[in-house]
Amino acid sequence: MPHALDQLTDDLLRAAVKAGADSADAMAVQGTSISIDVRGGNLEQAERSEGIDIGLRVLIGQRQANVSASDTRRETLAEMAERAVAMAREAPEDPHIGLADPADIATNWDIAALELADPTPEPEPSHLQRDAERAEASALDVTGIRQVQSSTAAYGARQIHLSATNGFSGGYSRTDRAISCVAIGGEGTAMERDHDGDSRLFQADLRSPDDIGKSAAERALARLGATQPPTGTYPVLFDERISSSLIGHLLSAINGVAITRGASWLRDAMGQIVLPDHLSLVEDPHRARTSGSRPFDAEGLPTKPRSIIENGVLTGWTLDLATASKLGLSSTANAARGTSAPPSPSNWNVALTQGVQSKEDMIRDMGTGLLVTSMIGSTINPNTGDYSRGASGYWIENGQLSHPVNECTIAGNLRDMLLHLQPANDARAHLSRVVPSLLVEEMTLAGK
Repeated sequence: MPHALDQLTDDLLRAAVKAGADSADAMAVQGTSISIDVRGGNLEQAERSEGIDIGLRVLIGQRQANVSASDTRRETLAEMAERAVAMAREAPEDPHIGLADPADIATNWDIAALELADPTPEPEPSHLQRDAERAEASALDVTGIRQVQSSTAAYGARQIHLSATNGFSGGYSRTDRAISCVAIGGEGTAMERDHDGDSRLFQADLRSPDDIGKSAAERALARLGATQPPTGTYPVLFDERISSSLIGHLLSAINGVAITRGASWLRDAMGQIVLPDHLSLVEDPHRARTSGSRPFDAEGLPTKPRSIIENGVLTGWTLDLATASKLGLSSTANAARGTSAPPSPSNWNVALTQGVQSKEDMIRDMGTGLLVTSMIGSTINPNTGDYSRGASGYWIENGQLSHPVNECTIAGNLRDMLLHLQPANDARAHLSRVVPSLLVEEMTLAGK
């Protein structure tokens, strides 16, 4: 029996006020997920889950507490409210918490324009299995592939509704569809594996299983015969597959939580140049058919595009109401939350300025260096930005790909690395982080 999520959140709010809360907000999420794994042409695992989660945050003065449950019976709602109020009365005071001013909350939006939910019917499990089988078969058709570690097709759908005693009430639906494949080539200790996959909101936008399987196989074969690169200082090109991790470190450093704690290597960088002056980083939560899009944030504030970095200059932090209050600023409408915790800042869709050169052109101009296609482990000092990660990829010699490499470490300082970025022009526009391949002019490599 389908649940009316808006009614559930309203019932939670009424229960909270009855229990003694000064104010409250409530969230309900109803979802379905299906995942099909195949191996050796046979079904290996099939999972389906359906459920509803509800969360309630209550505020009493400047104290708050959050409770969650997956039981929607009326008596459970009342018990949740009573428990939350009791917890809030024992919680420490926080002068910065609170709901949004009613004058600031979102009151209208065009959810259809965001195209967050595919209107086509939920795929049958047999259709998902066929996609997974096709991806596996396509990988195995490539000469040199010994086996496929996993081939998966998945579907998910969620409905989300948020209500608060300040008058906000809103919700939306979201779908996603994904295919992935991990292929293995070589024999014995010389085996290598690699993967490919695609995830979209709409089935019609998804790459074909055959393309994904073939690409995973070709990537695995290209890694065969990998050796350690030489130790030294070289230019490093981060492939588009993993380049967004660099921007992810930047976004973490300007998150309001890190800034208010003073635990950020960019804590004093507001108004300073943090990227080359021809690069900008723009956030747009209104891009159609993109996973990071949403009409309002988790505190009911209307989302809007903003420039995080403009012509190299850092223009603002990523804030929710609490972190904004601590800094004496206004929220950037970047609050995110689940049902079991209060809001905290998070970024939506971001896009970095693309360059004019292709990745191939950049490789040609590098001379000697490293193209990184995958990384493992991470040692990032949040206070200094010192960076060290295990890497693998391809050695570049005389402007050409020479051979695969692995078992090396790349190191540098993020502040210096970002100031010397050179972007290619190969970013995928449908991703929530639109970041092209990125060249760092100089990094330390530890190899043989």
